[in-house]
Amino acid sequence: MPLESRMSRLAILATVAMLLGSLLTVRLWFLQAVDAPGLEQRVQEVRTRTVKLTSERGRIFDVKGRIMADNERLLTITLDRAVIAGPLARQQMWNRLSGALNMSVQELEDRYVSKRYNQLQPVPLKEDVSEDLAIFLRERSEDYPGIDIVENWRREYPYAPMASHVLGFLGAIRKSETTYYKNLGYDPDARVGQFGVEQTYESVLRGKSGYVKYEVDSRGRILRLIERKEPIPGNDLQLSINLDIQQFTEQALQNELLVRRRTEAPTVLSFGQPDPAYPEITYYKAPAGSSVVLNHETGEVVAMASYPNFDNRWFNAGISSDKFAELFPTTKDPDQSILVNRAISGRYNLGSAFKPFVAFAALNSGQLAGGTKYTLKDEGTYKLESIPKERCQLNVKCIFKNAVCGNGAPCKYGRINVVSALAISSDVFFYKIGEQIFTQRGNRPVLEEQVRLFGFGSPTEIDLPYEFIGTIPSKALKQRLAASGAIAKDEGKGFYVGDNVQFAIGQGLLSATPLQLAVAYGTLANGGKVMRPRVVHAIWAPGTPNGKSGSVNLARGTVLQSFAEPQVVRDLDARPEILDPIVRGLTRVVEGPGVQSDIYHSTTGEKLFRSYPSRSLPIAGKTGTAQGAGNLPWNDSSVFGAFSKDPKQPYSIVAYLEKSGYGSRAAAPVVKCVFTALAGKTTVTKAVPADPLDTASFAVASPQLLPNPLCLVGIGSSVRD
Repeated sequence: MPLESRMSRLAILATVAMLLGSLLTVRLWFLQAVDAPGLEQRVQEVRTRTVKLTSERGRIFDVKGRIMADNERLLTITLDRAVIAGPLARQQMWNRLSGALNMSVQELEDRYVSKRYNQLQPVPLKEDVSEDLAIFLRERSEDYPGIDIVENWRREYPYAPMASHVLGFLGAIRKSETTYYKNLGYDPDARVGQFGVEQTYESVLRGKSGYVKYEVDSRGRILRLIERKEPIPGNDLQLSINLDIQQFTEQALQNELLVRRRTEAPTVLSFGQPDPAYPEITYYKAPAGSSVVLNHETGEVVAMASYPNFDNRWFNAGISSDKFAELFPTTKDPDQSILVNRAISGRYNLGSAFKPFVAFAALNSGQLAGGTKYTLKDEGTYKLESIPKERCQLNVKCIFKNAVCGNGAPCKYGRINVVSALAISSDVFFYKIGEQIFTQRGNRPVLEEQVRLFGFGSPTEIDLPYEFIGTIPSKALKQRLAASGAIAKDEGKGFYVGDNVQFAIGQGLLSATPLQLAVAYGTLANGGKVMRPRVVHAIWAPGTPNGKSGSVNLARGTVLQSFAEPQVVRDLDARPEILDPIVRGLTRVVEGPGVQSDIYHSTTGEKLFRSYPSRSLPIAGKTGTAQGAGNLPWNDSSVFGAFSKDPKQPYSIVAYLEKSGYGSRAAAPVVKCVFTALAGKTTVTKAVPADPLDTASFAVASPQLLPNPLCLVGIGSSVRD
C-alpha cells in the first residue's frame, strides 16, 4: 500500500508538471511568435520618451493690424513620471529639485498628484523659467534624470482691459467640457477660449501640436533624438474693431456713468410736490452700461463696450484662487456682474427708443390711415376705447398718461402726426396704436409680427458667445413665464389690450439687447436691410508678418477667409413713404423743432444736441427711458439709439446706461460724444498699449476716462421720455 500510494502521488505530480510545462511552452510560443510585435512596441515605449510640442495660438489684431492678443514664449520644467514611480525615488528627486526650482517639497508633490495634469504625460513642475535655469538643468541630466524643458506659450493682451468682452480669455477646461475637448484631442490640462472670440474661434486659433521623440536609458537620460514633428501654428484673426474708436467709446461710457453717480435723481413728485416717503436726495446708482458702434451697411462692429469691464490678463497672471475669487466674486446681483457682455447679453426694456419700430408697424400694416396725414390731438392722457366704461370703474386700467412736464401734470402736445409724435415722444400717440392695431385686427399679433422683422426676439447671430435673444410680448410668452413662476399664474391666462399698449411704448414684457437695437436702427438707416453683425473681419494664414511696433504687416499676410461681404438677413422692402416719415421724426429729435400747443415743447434731444456738428455728420436718433423698480426715477435706465445720414460714414450707435436716469440725460450724451468723434470734431486719442498688470492690485480693470469730456456736456430733456 505505501508503495502504491507513493506511485500514485508521483503520477499526479508528473501529470501536473507536464501540464505546467505545456502551458509554459504555449505561453513562450505565444510571446515569441504571436505577441512579438506588441512586446517590441512596449519595449520601445519604455526606451523612448515623447514630448508634446504645443502649437502657437493664432494672434488677434484690429482692423488696422494692431495686435490685441499675442503670445509670449514660455519655458516649462517637466519631469518624466516613470523616473519617480516609487515614493523613495520621488522624495529624493524632490529634495534635489527643491533648491534649484525654489519650490518646497510639498509644492512639487502637489504638482505630481494634481488631477489638473495629464497622468500619462510628464508632470509640469514650474512654468515661465529663465533660460539660465533651463541650461543649468540640461547640463546636469545625471543629477536630474527625466527632466526636460518644454516650450509653451502664454497669451498676452497688450491693450487690456480694452475690448476684453470682445476678445475673451483662456482658461482651464471645465469639468462639464472634459469629454467634449478630449474627443477633440485636447490634453486635460490644456487652456481653451472661455469667452469672446477666443471661444467662438477656438478651432481656428488653436493650431496643431507637434512632438519630439527621444531614446532614453533606464534612468530616463536622453540618449538620442529619434523623431521631431514641428507644431503648426493657429490661424490669425482680424477683427472689425477699430481700437481708437473702441477706446473712445469705452472712455465715453465710463465717464458718463461716473457723472451719473454724482447726479441727484429727481424727487418723486405728486403734482409738483415732494413725496415725504422718499429721501430728499438720492443719487443714481449707474452701476453698468454698454455701447455699440455698428457699420449698418456691412454689419461690422466698429466698437463694442461693456461696463463693468475686466483686465483679461488676470486669467494667466498666476494668482491664487483666493485672490481670483476676490477679484471676480460669485454674485446674484446683476449690477455687480463683471463677466457679462451687456451689449449682447443685457436683457432690457427699451422705453421710447422702441417707438420708431411701432411707427413702422402702424405705417407698414396700414393701421395709420393716410400715413403722415393721420393726426391725433394729444391732451396728455389716453383712455382705452375698447374697454366698456363699467369695467374701467373696476380693476381694469383704462387711462394711460404721457410723461409729466415741469408742472407735474402730463404733457399736452396738441395736434400731432407720426413725425411729430416721434420728435416729442408722445406716449398717447403710441398708446392708441398699441390698442387699435390689436383690437381692430381681431386681436391678432400684428405688432409682434411687424417688429420681429427688425430682428427683435431672435438672435442676431453675431460671432460671439452667450447672446440673449430677447423677448416679444405674446400670449405664449406669458404662459411660459407663468409656468416658470416669473409672473403670477393668473397673468399668464391671456394677452390683453393693456399688454399691447405697454408693448407699444417699449415697456412690459419686451426685452432686447443693445446690439439688437443697433441692428434695428441700422435697418432704418440703410433702407430696410437687416444685417448680420460680425466682429471678425477675416481669418489669416498663420504667422502674419510683423510690421511696425505692436502691429502686423497686412500687405504681406495671406487672407484665408474674408467676412467683408455683407450678410443680409432680411430685406424689408420698405417703401420710402414708410421709412421717410420715421427718419424725419428721428431727425427732429436731434435737430428740432418741437411742437407748439399751449406752450412750446422742445424735442427730447434738441437742447442736448445744440452743440453737435450736424453739418459735418448729420444724424437721427431717439431717446428712451426704461422705467425701473417701483417706477422710481433713480431706478430708470437710459437708452439712446441713432444713425448717421451720411452714406460715406454709415454708422449706427446705441448706448444703454442702467439706473442712470432719462434717455436724454445719460445715454444720449455718450452717443453724441462718439458721433462727434466720428465727425472729426473732437480729438480721438490713439490707442496705446497698457501698462504692465499690477498683480498686487485688487481692481479688475483700470479706469478708462476721456482726456477731454466736453463732448458729453449738454442739457438733456426734463421729460421722462
